[in-house]
Amino acid sequence: MTYTLEQGWLREARRVPSPNFGSRPDACDPQLLVIHNISLPPGCYGGGYIERFFTNRLDWDEHPYFDEIRGVEVSAHLLIQRSGEVLQFVSFDERAWHAGESCFESRANCNDFSIGIELEGTDHDPYTDTQYVALAAVTKALLTAYPQMSANKLVGHSDIAPGRKTDPGPAFDWHGYRAQLLLLL
Repeated sequence: MTYTLEQGWLREARRVPSPNFGSRPDACDPQLLVIHNISLPPGCYGGGYIERFFTNRLDWDEHPYFDEIRGVEVSAHLLIQRSGEVLQFVSFDERAWHAGESCFESRANCNDFSIGIELEGTDHDPYTDTQYVALAAVTKALLTAYPQMSANKLVGHSDIAPGRKTDPGPAFDWHGYRAQLLLLL
């Protein structure tokens, strides 16, 4: 699949606008791609919980784990589900709330200058082939649209928040992802 950006949105992604975003400082263009993982409840897939969490519509009483994240307001630019479906919550031109306290190359507040992509998964469950295919294709579109972003600015959440975050975890195949991306570039 090929992805096309139009005014900060992927034309081929399903749009699910999140209220959890803000303006980038000084109209800063994205320069960093941060890969995350998420599953709600942890280790469970499907059910639409992530979508509802990122749009502040999660029923906190629906599962005991949700009480631990009650009231948290976060988002990512994209979610790539296990099926490979891509959902977009925030325009790439805006600042999603995905990285938290973070630093890359001595520059703090990575949300200001990054794009956050969540993969439905955990640190230890293998990601699906369709997720890698979608991630590589999306990455190609982002590298084309944002020239300040480059292949050496593709990182995991654990790289920008070491000791605090572990995702995308040891199950993420960095070598395979980069090999797929090279085939597309």
